[in-house]
Amino acid sequence: MIRALLYDPSDGRLTDGGAELIDAWERTPASTIWVVMENEAREQEESLLSKRFGIHPLAITDAFRDRHPPKIEQFQDNTFILMKGLDASSTSLDLDTIQLSLFVGERFLVTRSSGHSVSTAKVVAELTSGALPPDISRPAIALRLCRTVADRFLPLLLAVEKRLEEMETEMLERPSDELLGELVRQKGDLKRVLRILQYHAQIFTSATSNAPQHLAGHDHELIDVQEQLDRLLSLARLYYELTDDLMNGYLSLSAHRLNQIMQTLTIVTVIFVPITFMAGVYGMNFEFMPELGFRGAYFVLLGSMLTVVAAILVFFYRRGWIGGHRRG
Repeated sequence: MIRALLYDPSDGRLTDGGAELIDAWERTPASTIWVVMENEAREQEESLLSKRFGIHPLAITDAFRDRHPPKIEQFQDNTFILMKGLDASSTSLDLDTIQLSLFVGERFLVTRSSGHSVSTAKVVAELTSGALPPDISRPAIALRLCRTVADRFLPLLLAVEKRLEEMETEMLERPSDELLGELVRQKGDLKRVLRILQYHAQIFTSATSNAPQHLAGHDHELIDVQEQLDRLLSLARLYYELTDDLMNGYLSLSAHRLNQIMQTLTIVTVIFVPITFMAGVYGMNFEFMPELGFRGAYFVLLGSMLTVVAAILVFFYRRGWIGGHRRG
């Protein structure tokens, strides 16, 4: 689909149409145009970019790469902005992305996305509804679109904060393998978001200090995008660290519970080892054993066993291994 928004300053009218408006734009030197390309045949998109708008072949190649990192590159007749935005179905950190390419010239803005772009559709709606002035410059629209792409990450990150609080409670009250699995997945998702936001933050930080030619004069819009990306990057880094802390805390609690179980088993083993030894000795079937002829030998042995158990328990208690007592 190719959609075009043509603004003619002679009558102050914004015309919404298709590729046919490009001819009208070429005939009217004072007019400006925004061309949106989405789900169109690659050959047609490449031809339009190259022949009608004079886009450099290297920029076109980068625009069609699925895994190219975000970038801002200055060419003679336009500035190329490549962003990685969320696809239309992404509502959680388990997200998919699309490549969004923006070509900003003096009189034109051309955007091309590898899938449906919710951000592009939102800015188009703002322009056609009158929320944005029809005479807004093409660079201003481009930066508005970049800000909208960044804004879509915010609700996904804010949802993480609430879930982190819930997971902390579950970790203390109802630990489970499913919770640990969710923490591992969330850490991986946040690491991926961090990488995406770091790329964007770097290129816009560079652009604010040295604005490309076709974005010059829009310092406030550039700073606005850069500040929003810095905020998102800070949130993503914070939630990544909190998730990592929860994972480490979960593993520490699991190790502590295991140590308590092992301590209990060790105490039981230590108690039964000496009395098992005594029972084993006096359970041997030898005819001549000194204590076998003593009438009270059975009760003496039981008493000895109880004495040994009591002595061990007192020792453990004084050492603080049972009962919560700590030796001063």
